[in-house]
Amino acid sequence: MSIDRLSSLLERFRVRTTTFHTGPLCGVTTFAAQPGRGFLHVLRRGSMEITHRDAAGRLVHRRIDRPSLLLYPRPLEHSFRHAPTAESDFACAALDVEGGPTHPLVRTLPAVVVVPLDEVGSLGPSLDLLFAEVDAVACGGRVLVDRLFEVVLVQLFRWMLEHTADLALPPGLLPGLADERIARALVAVHERPGDPWTLASMAGEAHLSRSSFAARFKELVGQAPADYLTTWRLTVAQDRLRAGVSIARTAHDVGYATPAAFSRVFTQRLGCSPRAWLAASTDTPTTVPA
Repeated sequence: MSIDRLSSLLERFRVRTTTFHTGPLCGVTTFAAQPGRGFLHVLRRGSMEITHRDAAGRLVHRRIDRPSLLLYPRPLEHSFRHAPTAESDFACAALDVEGGPTHPLVRTLPAVVVVPLDEVGSLGPSLDLLFAEVDAVACGGRVLVDRLFEVVLVQLFRWMLEHTADLALPPGLLPGLADERIARALVAVHERPGDPWTLASMAGEAHLSRSSFAARFKELVGQAPADYLTTWRLTVAQDRLRAGVSIARTAHDVGYATPAAFSRVFTQRLGCSPRAWLAASTDTPTTVPA
C-alpha cells in the first residue's frame, strides 16, 4: 500500500516513554493502573506468568515462556507471577499517553498484546540498540533508552498493522488501516479533520459506493463512519485545546460551523463543556480564549 497509514495518526498519538526497570525481577511484581498510563515490557530472557482482570472482573492468567514484547496500551493493573530466575532479563517502560483514553488506536487495541521477539524481525536492530544501551550504563543512557523505547513502540505498531489477521484483533482502527480502501478514507480524515466530510465524500476516498463503504467500514472499524469522524475530531480538538488554541479556532479547525455546535457535540460525547474539560485536565487554572 503506497499511502502512509501511521504518520498522521502517530503525530496525534503523543506518548512519552520512561524506563523504570532493567534486569531481573524477583517475587511477584504488580504494576498499578494510572490514568493515561500504559506499559511496554520486553522480556529478554526467561519465562513468567502474567495476570490481570478482564472487563468482567475475572482473573486472566497467561504463561510467557519465550522472549516477548508485552504492550499494555491502556491503564490496567497487571502482575508478573512465578518469579523469573536470575537468568531472566527485563526492560520496562511506562507509556504516558496524551489524551490516550479518547484516541481511537488506544481505545480499540486489546487490553494486552504479547508478541514473541522472534516473530518481529523488523524490531531486531532497534532492540539490539536498546539492550546495548541498557547493558552499557553509559552517560546519557537513560535518555537514549527512553527514546529507543519510543522507536520500538512505533515499529511494533507498524508490525501489528501488517499482521492484524495473525493477531486476530477485534474490530478497530488497525484492522481498518490494514484494508487498502478503508485506509484511504481513514488517512484522509486523520490528515484533514476539518474538511466538510460526508458519507459520500469518505466513500469517494475509498472508491466505494456509499452503502458498500458504510458496511465495510462498520465491519472493520467497529463504528459507523460518522461516529468515527466525530471521535477523531474530538481527539484532535482536545489536543489543540491543551496547546492553548481558542475554543472558536478549535471548532473551526475540526470542522464545526460554530463554537456552539462544537461545544454541543463535545458535551454530549465527553460529559462536560470544552471549557470545563480543559479546566479539569490542567493542574493550574487556565484562561481559555473564546
